[in-house]
Amino acid sequence: MGFGDLKTPAGLKVLNEFLADKSYIEGYVPSQADIAVFDALSGAPSADLCHALRWYNHIKSYQKEKGSLPGVKKPLGQYGPAGVQDTTAAAPAAADEDDDDIDLFGSDEEEDEESKKIKEERLAAYNAKKSKKPALIAKSSILLDVKPWDDETDMAKLEECVRSIQMDGLLWGQSKLLPVGYGIKKLQIACVVEDDKVGTDQLEELITAFEDYVQSMDVAAFNKI
Repeated sequence: MGFGDLKTPAGLKVLNEFLADKSYIEGYVPSQADIAVFDALSGAPSADLCHALRWYNHIKSYQKEKGSLPGVKKPLGQYGPAGVQDTTAAAPAAADEDDDDIDLFGSDEEEDEESKKIKEERLAAYNAKKSKKPALIAKSSILLDVKPWDDETDMAKLEECVRSIQMDGLLWGQSKLLPVGYGIKKLQIACVVEDDKVGTDQLEELITAFEDYVQSMDVAAFNKI
């Protein structure tokens, strides 16, 4: 398993294809697997790798709390599609990890007791948090106006980038192109979100990250369901 060399265009292409139908590297919530792959990248993927860029911007928003995400970091070669070998060069700062980080590269093949305890505590805390969620889920219907830079912007590609944003609690709906003026059209797209998981500020940050296509995003309508 692996992505090849994540510091090269070829490796990033493998990552982009891997994330075409996935929100995260493993499972359905951000975890240490996402942090491990994120930290291996040299920077943000290019705009044409819309799935990888969407994932990168989403995981970037968790940097302040990355140490509390569930799971345990594993070597890069244990993530990604089967049949691809990891060849990503180790980052120079790898030896400067915080003292409380879990070392998975020691000579022992099994996790030590402290590592297991940390993993179990994080999983227990995450499961406890999920179990306390109310049965009634508050949702909203949002209509977004996404504006391109000019009349030469590929609107089909712009919409593809927007729809590539996949998050827990987000469901995209119908869309249409509306004239703005001077031959320019904007994308108007509907979505339904779970209020405690997805906010308009978060959507704006992720959508405008596709800066090669998107000039701005506005909320045209917002209704509680």
